[in-house]
Amino acid sequence: MTGVDTGAAQRMSEALFIEREWRSRSSTRFWVLLTLAAVIASAGVVGDSTATVIGAMIVAPLMTPILGSALALVLADREHLLRSALLVLGGAAAVIVIGLLFGWLLSPPDAFASNSQVSSRISPRLIDLVAALATGTVGAFALVRTDISDTLPGVAIAISLVPPLAVTGLLIAVGRYHDAGEAALLFTTNVAAIVATGTLVFLAYGVRTAAEGAGLTVGAFHGRSLVAVAAVVLLIAVPLTTGTLTVARDRALAAEARPVAERWASAGSWQIASVEARNGIVVIGVLGLPPQPAPTALRAALDHNGMRDADLELHLVGGRTHWCPADSTTCTAREASRG
Repeated sequence: MTGVDTGAAQRMSEALFIEREWRSRSSTRFWVLLTLAAVIASAGVVGDSTATVIGAMIVAPLMTPILGSALALVLADREHLLRSALLVLGGAAAVIVIGLLFGWLLSPPDAFASNSQVSSRISPRLIDLVAALATGTVGAFALVRTDISDTLPGVAIAISLVPPLAVTGLLIAVGRYHDAGEAALLFTTNVAAIVATGTLVFLAYGVRTAAEGAGLTVGAFHGRSLVAVAAVVLLIAVPLTTGTLTVARDRALAAEARPVAERWASAGSWQIASVEARNGIVVIGVLGLPPQPAPTALRAALDHNGMRDADLELHLVGGRTHWCPADSTTCTAREASRG
């Protein structure tokens, strides 16, 4: 493996370090593309359109200041490190606000309970960190190797940055604060992975030496910088491990609840549209013609089959949502789903 030359180091700094002036080409490009990507992502999530969300991933420029943070960290350039970090934070906040506005204006009656774009981004797992580390490595590798730069669109699609932020804003708007936090954790996971792998790749390719030859600002690099990055990744891995175990338990709970729900629905000639579990809550969608089956009967059936500790959220298509808490024989009807 050969290192980068001074020309490559100069090219990387120009590509990753966004200028301070608001009216500069790099700054206006970043904010315009980020705003458009946030609108596209929010619209795609609201419309449950995978193709639209993928379009937002390609347009989104957040990868630039994130990898810029990694480059500044390697060069020990505090000014650019602070500026890149602020751009990441400010950009993330802007996307969340745009998602929040979309949520206030266009949120569905079920508060995105049946939206696949939302559900795929509110249960981050350890495997997401592994994928993010690999994807971040490819992104940094493509920067130091111009002969593989055509892989960057694939990296943009593989790493999820703007969509989980849009989901965060949308879920805050409908009061699903826990799930909003999970979507934000997915974004944070991807940012940490990109910074960690970018730092290692830039060090491995001797970017510091090339940057010095190009006349760029290069400070003293300390091992504690790598320790800090590794500590952040390990810290994030803790809730992701918990999330992995939660997802496994939820899948087992949903599999156990489905036959019980189907027997309950068949007694009234109704059909089960969906059965899933979220953080220990059984969520069931059912459809059919009146009269509707009794939610309390399903609650009792779940209790009888060993699911007494699981709350029940029952969505009657064309009717209301019923909330049947664990260790209770009563259910309450309401208009929206539980967050």
